Amino acid sequence: MRTQVGIIGAGPAGLLLSHLLHLRGISSVVLERRSRDYVERRVRAGVLEQGTVDTLVEAGVGDRMMREGLVHHGIELRYGGSGHRIPFEKLVPGRSITVYGQQEVVKDLIAARLEAGGDVRFEVEDVAVHSLEAEPYLTFGGERLDCDVIAGCDGFHGISRPSIPEGELTFFEREYPFAWLGILARVAPSSEELIYTRTERGFALHSMRSPTISRFYLQVPPDASLDDWPDERIWAELRTRLESVPGFTLSTGEIVEKGVTPMRSFVAEPMQYGRLYLAGDAAHIVPPTGAKGLNLAVADVRVLTDALDLFFGTGSTELLDGYSAACLKRVWRAQHFSWWMTTLLHTFESDDAYGRRLQLSYLDYVTSSEAAATTLAENYVGMPL
Repeated sequence: MRTQVGIIGAGPAGLLLSHLLHLRGISSVVLERRSRDYVERRVRAGVLEQGTVDTLVEAGVGDRMMREGLVHHGIELRYGGSGHRIPFEKLVPGRSITVYGQQEVVKDLIAARLEAGGDVRFEVEDVAVHSLEAEPYLTFGGERLDCDVIAGCDGFHGISRPSIPEGELTFFEREYPFAWLGILARVAPSSEELIYTRTERGFALHSMRSPTISRFYLQVPPDASLDDWPDERIWAELRTRLESVPGFTLSTGEIVEKGVTPMRSFVAEPMQYGRLYLAGDAAHIVPPTGAKGLNLAVADVRVLTDALDLFFGTGSTELLDGYSAACLKRVWRAQHFSWWMTTLLHTFESDDAYGRRLQLSYLDYVTSSEAAATTLAENYVGMPL
């Protein structure tokens, strides 16, 4: 078999790249080791930046998102017994976020690729990368796929990044001394917008997926076990952390999914080697506090699409050669913002009374200074693509 771009991974990055390339007349094959059902049910991020929304609409895969997505024009920071709204409509006019689950984006992209006759293969075994410096090809399940370029969109634990020879990449990483316990519940959201809460007991986030489905997160120890967190304990802790302002009552319901997610920051530089180009979580991870993971993947794919379009159209490698540098500028901005939001809102056992007072002082600054609030808002809705 032969194609122009071999894509490893059928997550948002790989599927969107395949679709954008199709719109430019460039062929691709997507290889995914999981089943279609697994990929479409995998619950991940749900906050889409303005640029991500615009990209999906322009690509013709945003119709359902525009009908069902929840557009938000602000978030609330809650601490010290008070809530403080960060108004996007005032601070960054014309820009907002849309709450629409990552699995819904994936469903829309798979449907679009299959409708257009795209080659997306699920449950593919033993994918391996070969000859990255000359004429790259992929092998899988006893077959061979020759291609001009390989895109590694297979996430942090995929095979793409480890295929790059040792010593060719530099890794930057930080692990945080806590994790997030996340749940999905059949209950109407108790707020119209996301609530980020800082308490002495730890961080909590009230989010949502639809008018009838809510998403919640709790800061827990990094070794937390779900066995220690029955539903009753989860709801009790959420009430304690979120019902910290007068008049707010948390609605509860059936928990349909829960899991513990470790918190880390990670960047691999450069995001390319030979004819292999990394995109999304294969190249970088951010703590979810800043809601940047999926959005960074979309930004990577946009840059890579333009570079591949120039390469296949003219033979020029100028944009491909600069792919990593172009992406990393945005990646590091998102890394800083995600780290900043994480350190601003979580409790650290290593903090003494002095450190916690500094944290509260900065929260006061963000919620009282229009300049500081604007910095948060413009990073949250996403810097222009």
